[in-house]
Amino acid sequence: MVIALAQLMVVLDATIVNIALPSAQQDLGMSDGNRQWVITAYTLAFGGLLLLGGRIADLVGRKRTFVIGLVGFAAASALGGAATGSGMLFAARALQGVFAAVLAPSALSLLTTTFTDPKERGKAFGIYGALAGSGSAIGFIVGGLLTEYLNWRWCLYVNVPIAIIAVFGAFALLHDRPGHA
Repeated sequence: MVIALAQLMVVLDATIVNIALPSAQQDLGMSDGNRQWVITAYTLAFGGLLLLGGRIADLVGRKRTFVIGLVGFAAASALGGAATGSGMLFAARALQGVFAAVLAPSALSLLTTTFTDPKERGKAFGIYGALAGSGSAIGFIVGGLLTEYLNWRWCLYVNVPIAIIAVFGAFALLHDRPGHA
């Protein structure tokens, strides 16, 4: 569940911000042309660094990179929620993408190395896949509720408590396997 929770956070963030985007645009005075950079900054960093993130997890250790990814993603989310201008929001979203690129491959490799029994591994991947798949739908719902009843900033702040729970769970439940040099 700890690993799936981390993946849910990454997938959730990709959609939750889409709902908050018009409110953020209005609040920060972004132009229509610049608004797309909130999504693009995250996507470029995440997609561009995903393979490197997997290699870093192999070299440094999967649990360590998993926790670093969680903490960094939460910090970048908090920075984005506190954005005072569009440039700060773009930078925070790019940082989220960087840390998501470290987090996602280490989560998958931890899942693979933690569950060695084929039945247990199948269940674990089933839970992981269900949460990852439902993260998009949950993001639209939660994003709408947070934007409507609180503020667009909470669509970014929501990652902080999720990451804190996942970090404590990682320290309590996950065991680091040696990396490959």
